[in-house]
Amino acid sequence: MDAAGGSRNPLPRPCRVLVLLNPRGGKGKGLQLFRSHVQPLLAQADVSFTLTLTERRNHARELVRAEDLRRWDALVVMSGDGLMHEVVNGLMERPDWETAIQKPLCSLPAGSGNALAASVNHYAGFEQVTNEDLLTNCTRLLCHRLLAPMDLLSLQTASGQRLFSVLSLAWGFIADVDLESEKFRRLGEMRFTLGTFLRLAALRTYQGSLAYLPVETVVSKMPPCPARDQQAQQGPVDAHLVPLEEAVPSHWTVVPEQDFVLVLALLHSHLGSEMFAAPMGRCAAGAMHLFYVRAGVSRATLLRLFLAMEKGRHMECDCPHLVYVPVVAFRLEPKDRKGVFAVDGELMISEAVQGQVHPNYFWMVSGCRESPPSLEPQASPSWRPPPAEHL
Repeated sequence: MDAAGGSRNPLPRPCRVLVLLNPRGGKGKGLQLFRSHVQPLLAQADVSFTLTLTERRNHARELVRAEDLRRWDALVVMSGDGLMHEVVNGLMERPDWETAIQKPLCSLPAGSGNALAASVNHYAGFEQVTNEDLLTNCTRLLCHRLLAPMDLLSLQTASGQRLFSVLSLAWGFIADVDLESEKFRRLGEMRFTLGTFLRLAALRTYQGSLAYLPVETVVSKMPPCPARDQQAQQGPVDAHLVPLEEAVPSHWTVVPEQDFVLVLALLHSHLGSEMFAAPMGRCAAGAMHLFYVRAGVSRATLLRLFLAMEKGRHMECDCPHLVYVPVVAFRLEPKDRKGVFAVDGELMISEAVQGQVHPNYFWMVSGCRESPPSLEPQASPSWRPPPAEHL
């Protein structure tokens, strides 16, 4: 592959894909939607498939850990953002993770939260749509076969867990809405609207410390040497991070406030198919959007922000409690363990966590021919067509 910003080799024609579908995701109509909206388009485009239904939490993670990836030109994930999270982490847990993560991925929306698909739809230049229209757009992108590199967020927790995010980490209000609206899953994305109103009625604050490495600092500062315990970990080295028991490096920014309503680290444009969270444009490769809302914001103002987010107008509200900064790394340490984290919509316990973006780390089906500019010269993940017998 060319370096970041170069043209992408498309998927071959004909091509073979493995479809991983969660039949219980969202409104529970994923299989029906695949048969009615996806399968006919794939047949027209000479895309053959094998369909596998997931049966339980982390089933997709287990499947891709053991799968012979040479059989497939791409892995197609049809559900919400959580299933893509499982697939990427399963690939990164393989002994051949460096090769496995190069297998092209495709997101087809059929869950409650379809933020990654909505972001890909946005990058392709389509207007913001939802439900079957979004599914059709993303399926057509698969049929067009173009690939683009995507960033990966590496996360380390105080309990020693290492995991990877393809979309976001949320703490506070947003994560609580994810958790508390789970009982309304059958409503689809409406569950988040209902959950937002319920959480606003009982608005609370969260105590913790937040620090980050701003984009502009990376250009002029050398990263610290990676710690020895990171060297032994599987996966890419987080060169900007030091162990959680140590203070952050002196060139990081430490947020003085310690009372928050929410903190959100976001890799892409959308937080949901109708939540255009990052209208300021795509970050440079290797960077992410960091938002936080300080304590003291009123319920009415917070409601206005979330309503305006549908069209990406929330940054125009001039809310003094809302702060935005592009960063390459962050550290968040909850003080009282209240609340939960949501990573790609999947819930994890509240504990100290830090993360760093790795640029252009994996391939996704996309209508965007070029990656965003890189902060530093980086190579895109190398991609080679599979042997002829696998086409």
